[in-house]
Amino acid sequence: MQKLSRYIYFDHSATTPVMPEVAKVVYDAMTLYFGNASEPHIFGVEAKHILENSRVSIAKAINSYADEILFTSGGTESNNIAIFGIAEAYFQKGNHIITSEIEHPAVHMPLRVLEQEGYEITYLPVDSSGMVNPQDVKNAITNKTILVTIMHANNVMGAIQPIDEIGRITRENNIIFHCDAVQSYMSAEIDVNALNVDLLSISGHKVYAPKGVGALFIRRGTKVVPQIYGGGQEKGRRSGTENIPGILGFAKATEILMSDLRERTGRVSGLRDYLKDAIMEKISDVTYNGDPVKRLPGNCNFTFKYLEGSDIVSKLDEYGIAISAGSACKSEASKASDTLLAMGICPEYARGSIRISLGFENTREEVDLLINILPEIISSLRNHYPLYKEKDGDRYFVF
Repeated sequence: MQKLSRYIYFDHSATTPVMPEVAKVVYDAMTLYFGNASEPHIFGVEAKHILENSRVSIAKAINSYADEILFTSGGTESNNIAIFGIAEAYFQKGNHIITSEIEHPAVHMPLRVLEQEGYEITYLPVDSSGMVNPQDVKNAITNKTILVTIMHANNVMGAIQPIDEIGRITRENNIIFHCDAVQSYMSAEIDVNALNVDLLSISGHKVYAPKGVGALFIRRGTKVVPQIYGGGQEKGRRSGTENIPGILGFAKATEILMSDLRERTGRVSGLRDYLKDAIMEKISDVTYNGDPVKRLPGNCNFTFKYLEGSDIVSKLDEYGIAISAGSACKSEASKASDTLLAMGICPEYARGSIRISLGFENTREEVDLLINILPEIISSLRNHYPLYKEKDGDRYFVF
């Protein structure tokens, strides 16, 4: 096989390319509307106008009020503000927090810190499809529970959680509910009222906007202690001069993607299923991870037995195709995904997993190129894998 004449990008769960229309408004904001939104002169007034209009655009996309949108540097900061901010604001009520075993490190790491400070954290299991059982949430609640934080869609295998059901439970028990929607924003319809969430984290670089910008929805009446202090921007909730170019780009990308959300996600879902069916047909000893229906439109996660996912990623990269070995947030190439392990996949097989995440700009032709190349790569790698043997039609690991 020869290297393709151009690179093909299938790693949209890690980050997305910035749309040309978005890049243009970002450039304009950097060169024409560069004022500080806190200043009263014309340059500051223009920047303030952009800031507040952008807040309206983000709010409209999730059916919230504009004053419930707090701009941040991205999903990680949004999650940290939500978790630490709630823990500090409600510590007199209790010290118990409920989460799942498959949350993003930007949720798990703050919770680990809180554990060291004496908070009690309950990590709920998931089933073989990667789904949290709402009944488990209900059973875990105590009179000291102050926060439930469950992601909307998983970044590794794309399972969309039953957030509305969980939200009803937290609402009935008067418990704050935070949802990390970084992966699902603009890939699924999000209505914070229908989902019954009190806080929701989103990020720009997952939706064809620049890196370094995000937002946190904070429902009116929800107390959150600020985590960054300074000049009192964002109504004192998050100090620091606002990133006007990034915020404008985030809003522009949101407006573009919202205009045809259902049509676009439907097309991407169809392309995903076409890819999944072809891979399952053409390659042996492969499993498709995650719920087959309740998942992000572009997410395909496969486990190829007897292989290392990082080897598949490297070989595809040689041919000009970019995919992931699971999560861009993990630096250990040979470490099995915690999410897949939580789903009950054994470590030896979980290490052979890859994530192919499609974007709206990907084409059937690009998917066909991957389908044609991947079977030969898998066969070649297995034939040279030192722990893989085949005898009398049976395949197995040698330990």
